[in-house]
Amino acid sequence: MSSQPRILIVDDEPNIRDLLSTSLRFAGFAIRAVGSGSAAISAVLGEEPDLMILDVMLPDMSGFSVTKRLRESGFTAPILFLTAKDDTQDKVMGLTVGGDDYVTKPFSLDEIVARIRAILRRTLEVEEDAVLTAGEITMDQDTHEVSVNGNLIELSPTEFKLLRFLMLNPNRVLSKAQILDHVWEYDFNGDAGIVESYVSYLRRKLDPFTSEPLIQTKRGFGYLLKTPKP
Repeated sequence: MSSQPRILIVDDEPNIRDLLSTSLRFAGFAIRAVGSGSAAISAVLGEEPDLMILDVMLPDMSGFSVTKRLRESGFTAPILFLTAKDDTQDKVMGLTVGGDDYVTKPFSLDEIVARIRAILRRTLEVEEDAVLTAGEITMDQDTHEVSVNGNLIELSPTEFKLLRFLMLNPNRVLSKAQILDHVWEYDFNGDAGIVESYVSYLRRKLDPFTSEPLIQTKRGFGYLLKTPKP
């Protein structure tokens, strides 16, 4: 995105707050996170965000009540509800009180990011470049085409998501835990060894077209995508 929109995350589960905060920062957003409805209202009064991710089930008041109070006070930024309930009545209620969209747990991080960007494009008219470039790699996020030095390579959906995450964070060491949190669903309980496997798959597809390996291992820390620094 051409700017860094401010997002307020409101969820009483620390692991979800931390996961969303980390992932959305990597995606290019400025993040603030709180754990209650009253804290959300105070945060909005302090600095109005461009978008709020709001859990429906909060310890002090419902997300619907928070939304109603904020809308009545003049808060106009979009609200994306996050809830464990997949109930049509709840979805209708959320939209009725002033919500803009609704995501049910367990959720995909890519889905959250996609919905946020779609909402912000409508409300802020923020433009996003569909083509990512990192060193010798080019990725078209619309067509899902990936090329290395002009050579098209075929990637599975998971390989694509992993490479995209690395490309969004060039020359930055990413831990296996960070990669798992972003590329796989947040409730994924698999062994971190799956990251090693998919990094190996990517290397086999990228390395034949590069002068040196692009994905480097930092033992004890994680992986990074090596690209020329500007």
